[in-house]
Amino acid sequence: MVDDSRLYADIAKNWLHHGIYGITNSGVIMPTLSRLPGYPAFLVAIFRIFGDDSFRAVLLIQVLFDLGTCFLIADMARRLFSERAAKAAFLLAALCPFLANYAAAALTETLEIFFTALALDLGLRGLGIGGQSGRPQAVWLGCGLSIGASILLRPDGGILLAAVGGYLLWLLAKSMRPRTAVGDPASLSPRSIFMAGVLVGVASLVPLIPWTLRNLDTLGKFEPLAPRYATDSDEVLMPGFNRWVKTWTADYVSVQEIYWPVPGSEIDFSKLPNRAFDSPAQRAQTSDLISAYNAGHEMTPDLDARFAVLAAERIHAAPLRYYVWLPALRIAGMWLRPRTELFPSDPRWWEFDDDPRWLTLSLAFGLINLAYVLLSLAGLIRSREVFGIGLFVLFLVLRSAFLGTLENPEPRYTLEGFPAVIVLASSLFRSAS
Repeated sequence: MVDDSRLYADIAKNWLHHGIYGITNSGVIMPTLSRLPGYPAFLVAIFRIFGDDSFRAVLLIQVLFDLGTCFLIADMARRLFSERAAKAAFLLAALCPFLANYAAAALTETLEIFFTALALDLGLRGLGIGGQSGRPQAVWLGCGLSIGASILLRPDGGILLAAVGGYLLWLLAKSMRPRTAVGDPASLSPRSIFMAGVLVGVASLVPLIPWTLRNLDTLGKFEPLAPRYATDSDEVLMPGFNRWVKTWTADYVSVQEIYWPVPGSEIDFSKLPNRAFDSPAQRAQTSDLISAYNAGHEMTPDLDARFAVLAAERIHAAPLRYYVWLPALRIAGMWLRPRTELFPSDPRWWEFDDDPRWLTLSLAFGLINLAYVLLSLAGLIRSREVFGIGLFVLFLVLRSAFLGTLENPEPRYTLEGFPAVIVLASSLFRSAS
């Protein structure tokens, strides 16, 4: 298990046995808001039935959720394209090693992906794609509740709400134009589109109310989601260091080697890429800061402020690098690098000095991932005129743009986009209905 799995389990057991949503610190249970309650609630349900730390049951149930995701992806492909495309989509989802990997990890990804796929599928159904729904209001409520479940698992689930809401807003604008052919988005009733947006918004946000009230009552904080850096009030905040990291980080390897070790572990200055320095003087300044941190492995307020000054200098010197080029590189890295973060593979796979088994795995996963991305792009080109495709494109664009703002570009953050990626790829197989 990874550290996050142990943290979720600790919260779940404290919630189950002591009625406290908190973490154990030196034998004392401290209330927390660092993690949203979706995944701990899932663990509570399983631990209550099968016993504490029943992770085999957790993983087996996650496999069922992963299988459910495959069926949902197939249904979306059927609605948009054809039965043949649905079969291809099911195979692409069922054989995807990246989705399968996280089904075998006690983390939020598998459930998050499932509810993302469910919300998108219900969205297509609500729009009448692939067959009219007899109860569209119930369908849109289900779509909103699925988004709410996604948000309760991870705060970035809110991007799905923005995508569905944005797409409905676009349809509403189009519906105001003179009506054209039947089946064109302009033929949808403005009233029905507006009501769909209201139902989705309300159903998505209402599940957050108990969590928000709990945080106000227990911790005295208005926090409807979770803190930006998943920290509690007694944990060190490092805004200066984080901003400095964002002035040069572009790849997951820097997350493992530089970002995650702070605070508490040594920073290896030699691991910093050349783009972390703009001049010899800045290189020396950075070396001094890291040496000061390594002396005690603590990020003091004074040291963090010095990192903030360095970050401001670098941003002022190259604003396009900070706001455009580095986010673009982070997005590309998250979508294209080998997805081997759950394996003991060397993250510096391109240096080709890893154990042959893990190097082979990295190269194979890199090629498989590239194949999914290229199939998706080709499918998008072929299906760009299909009504409903815009929802998937908007979701992928918004999610990618958000991920580009992070200082920790972890490839797993793009997995929520794989239902959309696979559906787009399946359009290549729709020739025979």
